[in-house]
Amino acid sequence: MILYHGTNIDIDRIDLNKCAPFKDFGKGFYTTAIFDQAKAMALRKSRIFGGTPCVISYEVSDDFIHSSGCRIKVFELPSQEWAIFIINNRNRDFKDFSSPECNSDNKYEIVYGPVANDTLTTLIRQYQRGYIDSMKLLQEMKYSAPSNQYSFHSERAIALLKKVDVKWIK
Repeated sequence: MILYHGTNIDIDRIDLNKCAPFKDFGKGFYTTAIFDQAKAMALRKSRIFGGTPCVISYEVSDDFIHSSGCRIKVFELPSQEWAIFIINNRNRDFKDFSSPECNSDNKYEIVYGPVANDTLTTLIRQYQRGYIDSMKLLQEMKYSAPSNQYSFHSERAIALLKKVDVKWIK
């Protein structure tokens, strides 16, 4: 299986310490099986931070989700559990790290699931203020196009990725 990472610089070695916190599945290294999704992220990152957009390809065993030995959380489809997990990971004030509904402590070494759409921050505020219920939150969080993300949160998980290519986007 090939996974893609869209960025604004070539990455020789993945450093989890450089990964941003408060992402959908917690602080980790994010990839996707969808090249165009990674390309869009590369363009976005270079627009915001400078640099040259590129998509880095990584090879990983087709059955790595089941055979890696890592602690894994899988969300096949958007669900209320998925929505709460994302809310908790993005919430800078969330402190119940032992909860299975967050990955702030990297209890899951790999997390797989859909991408929440760009209006998530607004939706979270509406949900937290009681303007919308959890069902409306879930309905609105669904990404308009097929999407996926595989996030890697430990050195053991990162070791599963073998860099195979870098495509520079023009």
